[in-house]
Parts: sequence; structure tokens; C-alpha cells
Amino acid sequence: MASAAKNGKNEPPAPIIVKKVTIVAGRHHGGAWKVAYADFVTAMMAFFLLLWILGATTEKQRKGIADYFTPTLVKTRQGSAGSANGLLGGDSLTAPDKYPHKAGQTGTKTMTIPRDATGGPKEGGTKVKRTARAKQALEAKLKSTEALRRLAQHLRMIDTTEGVRIDLVDDANFSMFRIGTTVLTPDASQLLVAIAQAVGGDGGALTIRGHTDGLPWRDGVPGNNWSLSAGRAEATRQALLRDGINEKRFNRIEGVADRELLIPGDPSDPRNRRISILLLD
Repeated sequence: MASAAKNGKNEPPAPIIVKKVTIVAGRHHGGAWKVAYADFVTAMMAFFLLLWILGATTEKQRKGIADYFTPTLVKTRQGSAGSANGLLGGDSLTAPDKYPHKAGQTGTKTMTIPRDATGGPKEGGTKVKRTARAKQALEAKLKSTEALRRLAQHLRMIDTTEGVRIDLVDDANFSMFRIGTTVLTPDASQLLVAIAQAVGGDGGALTIRGHTDGLPWRDGVPGNNWSLSAGRAEATRQALLRDGINEKRFNRIEGVADRELLIPGDPSDPRNRRISILLLD
């Protein structure tokens, strides 16, 4: 005011302008899409890396990788042969169990078995050793010739609560017996020779069970699935006898027809036709 009066002018002071700046988060969609895109690219990279590993490794190498990550906490069960691929494929010790619990038990019964367990039957040591011994002997035998390596995919080994079960499973391109008969095919005879040589030195008792599919018999054809499954189990026993198994080791011969289907949803599936050889503990 003093300056204005000195100059002879009565001018008001200049106004003070306050500029308010508002920052809006996410302007131009923000950066959230970049995070989502980065996650997508990472997932795709992992997916293609997995495909590359599957294509660049052998079955033996993939099994070694799977074994490396196998947990030591195992669940034992008695189950049927699965459709897994590979030598002696089938149900794994780490598969979900069907273990028969005692009264009052609930949930899943688990136990920890060291890899080098050598305990008695109660601790599971003898059972683990027998499983490993039988599997090792069978693998060595089935790798000995090209024909046996080809037939190995039809053989499954499963560790059960009673012992080690060996399943010989039919499929669309393989059959243990000639259709509707108890006559072993040449391929089945080769597999039984290999099994007899692998378990011949073991003193465990043997139970043989025959299974059929659910296909009905043609009108006028004598016989039924009960007699057929029992006859095939007996034919298997006789073949093992000829291959060197002591007669006193056979504990029971059973024929269950189509009452224990491997593929319950399709009774006509050829995989329902199978022979189970149980090596008792």
C-alpha cells in the first residue's frame, strides 16, 4: 500500500493462486495388466519347459526324476492294477490307500518306512525287502530279451496288505488265453516262465485268481465265466509247476468271474480279463 500511495496509484495486491493437483491411481489402466501379463508369460514358459523335458528325456530318466521327489511318508494299500505305463507299472506305494482299518479307526493310516528298512514283519521291513527283491528279479528277467521287454507292459506289481501281487492284464492287442478257452497263448507262457524264475527262490505261498470280462456267452455254447476264470487260474498254476515252482507253495486257486472288474464302468473292456498271482508274506 505504501508503494501504491507513493506512485499515486491505488491498486489492489495481486491475487494468490493455489493450484490443486489430484493424482488418480491407475491412470491409463495403471500397471495391473503388466503383472497379470507377466504371470501369464511365466506360466507359459513353465508349461513349455515341462513339454521340452517330457520330450527330451527317456522313460527311465523321468522315473528317476519322479523318484527323487518321492516322499518318505508312504501310504500302503491293496488296490487293483492301474493303467500306468512303464515296466511293472501299476499302483504306487504313494497312491491313495484302501487300507482296511480296524474298528474305530478313521482317516488314512500312514506309516514312515526308511528306504533301507530291515525290520521284522510288524515293522514292514521284510515286506519291503521282498517287494524290492521280487521287482528287481522280474525287471532283470524282463529286460533280458526284446520279446520280454515288449510283453512287460502287460505285467503289473502291486504291494498289498497280504503280500506282493503280480497282475497279468489283457488289452486289445494282447490276451493271456485264447478267447473262451483255458489255453495259454505263447506270449503268456513266456511271461509265466519269467515270473517262475523270478519268484522261484522265494519261499512264500502263492494264491492264483482268475478274472474274466462281463461279456455274455453265446447261446448254445457250454460254460460260464465262473468255470472259465477258475480254469484259467488252474492253467496258470500248471504252467508255473512246469516252470519249476514247488507244488506245496500253492495256497489257493480262485475263479471270481466278472465280480471284480478292473474297469467297472465298462464290463466288456479287455483289461478286465487278467490273472493275479499273489506272493504271500
